[in-house]
Amino acid sequence: MSYGDVMNARVRSEERRAEIVGAALEVIAERGYRGASLAAVAERVGLTQQGLLHYFPTKDALLVAVLQERDRWDAVPDTRWRVDLLASLVEYNAMRPAIIQTFSALLGESVTEGHPARSYFTQRYAQVRATMTEVLRAEYGDRLPNGLTPEHTAPLLVAVMDGLQYQWLLDPESVDMPGAFRDFLRLLGEPVE
Repeated sequence: MSYGDVMNARVRSEERRAEIVGAALEVIAERGYRGASLAAVAERVGLTQQGLLHYFPTKDALLVAVLQERDRWDAVPDTRWRVDLLASLVEYNAMRPAIIQTFSALLGESVTEGHPARSYFTQRYAQVRATMTEVLRAEYGDRLPNGLTPEHTAPLLVAVMDGLQYQWLLDPESVDMPGAFRDFLRLLGEPVE
């Protein structure tokens, strides 16, 4: 087998893995993690369940790939986040309901004991709170205009972002997720255009 053949096979394998992860995102968004089956994901991409197991040997391995893909899409730039850029992130999220729906379904299920995504979300939220604390401190110093510290405000900021996602998913016609988030920033004291 030539080097070109090996590289072509590797590219095809990566493309198939990406296709499977995309299908898993859809199935989890529709059914939740517990309701999603490897057979349903395999069917969506035209594989047998055994064929899917060649790429992802367990359902948990597929879940890890889904979470990694979501993180890749939401990769934080190397530059420091600013409060005004958070509104842009919320607007971006409003353009990808399937990703937000999958994330929300997994997040909701992860609070149950023994869920395979529980440790992922526990660690992720610790990191997100720490990042939001840094963002708020860079913008406002040790006290926001409302008198709260960045450490006290960061969990509220994260709760608003995630809570708006749930409300928007349930009733997108009634909830202006980006607009409501800009309103929240006004409460923090951030002038928003």
